[in-house]
Amino acid sequence: MRVLENLEPTKVFYYFEEICQIPHGSGNLDAMSAYLEKFAKDRGLFCIRDHANNIIIVKEATAGYEDVEPIMLQGHMDMVAVKDNDCDIDLEKDALRLKTEDDYVYAEGTSLGGDDGIAIAYMLALLDADDIPHPRIEAVMTTDEETGLDGATAIDLSMLKAKRMLNIDSEEEGILLTSCAGGLRTDCHLPVTVIERPADTVCLDVTVSGLLGGHSGTEINKERGNAIKIIGITLQQLLEKVDFQFVDLSGGEKDNAIALAAHAVVCIAKDRQSEFESELERIAKETKNEYQSKEQNLCISAALCENAAACVFDSESTKRIVAFLTIMPNGVLAMSADIEGLVETSLNAGIMQYLENEVVVSISIRSAIDTAKRKVKLQLDTLTKFFGGYTEAHGDYPGWQYNPDSKLRADMVSIYKQMFGKDVKVEAIHAGLECGIMISKIPGLDCVAYGPNIFDIHTTSEKLSISSTERMWNYLLEILKQK
Repeated sequence: MRVLENLEPTKVFYYFEEICQIPHGSGNLDAMSAYLEKFAKDRGLFCIRDHANNIIIVKEATAGYEDVEPIMLQGHMDMVAVKDNDCDIDLEKDALRLKTEDDYVYAEGTSLGGDDGIAIAYMLALLDADDIPHPRIEAVMTTDEETGLDGATAIDLSMLKAKRMLNIDSEEEGILLTSCAGGLRTDCHLPVTVIERPADTVCLDVTVSGLLGGHSGTEINKERGNAIKIIGITLQQLLEKVDFQFVDLSGGEKDNAIALAAHAVVCIAKDRQSEFESELERIAKETKNEYQSKEQNLCISAALCENAAACVFDSESTKRIVAFLTIMPNGVLAMSADIEGLVETSLNAGIMQYLENEVVVSISIRSAIDTAKRKVKLQLDTLTKFFGGYTEAHGDYPGWQYNPDSKLRADMVSIYKQMFGKDVKVEAIHAGLECGIMISKIPGLDCVAYGPNIFDIHTTSEKLSISSTERMWNYLLEILKQK
């Protein structure tokens, strides 16, 4: 018996459960892409599967809709695959364990992948139906959105006819997204010189932990603490009182996530240990006071490190890395003058790691204005070069500029009011969506992003609202019905 078989809309939840049986974390999409390709071929639908595992499926218009403008439906097939520490599921190989409770679908011990599995389920339900009126549908299912919009960047859309697109990759019912930031990842490489650890020293592991973290696009405006930035400033203050040398340092997990924790193993003279720990305690109290309203569980501590490596950074390298982390810009840089409350430009230090003879800090830059994004990159390039390093850029994608003349948006606003008796909100988002890339490939493409309520995405607490899924399905059907 299927877990979701009694839920409405039946076909949407049937296909959602189908794809949840197939592992589809970012970078692990061969099986999912093959499933979608077979789905199309079994139904005699035009299908392209490209070198990046992207899938395009075309279903021609139903009777009476042959002359209606085609529409592209778009979403990504990959999920952020995370699990609880005690979960025995192998997310590279195993199916998700779906559960329902009240109005929600969730996965036991893992993320659900509602972002963006619900888009794929909606599209498959439409493509499989023979009783839904619609114009020509061009279903575009991309790969590796979560790790840098790679599929959208690689895809060829030249064979498509649609000049309007519904991106089904929003997680809040009642909101139409009509603009998003562009982005760019910059890796700052800082060389270090390593020497043997001096005699009569002790190693301490300085840790910043207990932070809330969050998505660097949607939650950067909350000014939460970034562990990489906090540990840098903490160490700079310590270095002014007590000399130390790095043994190791690390922090964060993803460039697009606000760093939750950071570590720095430092080597100090044994006779300065007490002074170091006392100074750290003072700094920790000051920092907790600064963040008391935003980060109530912030903890800065040090513990003896018995098994530290036998080599350390030399003093010059240590001072240079600490200074870089202190000066490095982070957080909101500019707010939009056009849309109240919208972050226009930001950057986030998401990952810090010590590799062979260098420290690498990976920073996510976001801006609704492409020239502003370039200027922030120039800042990082200049800063890194000043400290003797170099930068590498990855995952550059364009923003999605607000279109004041969008007919699709106007139609969707009107339909929403007719269906639900209230106004839909029209908003922009600082996070990245694939719409900007699609517009760069099809100039003049009219885009709107929407979706049902999904909570705590990218976490093991993720849950999809059943009732919202049905409402937004009916909304989609009504949009397609318009002539």
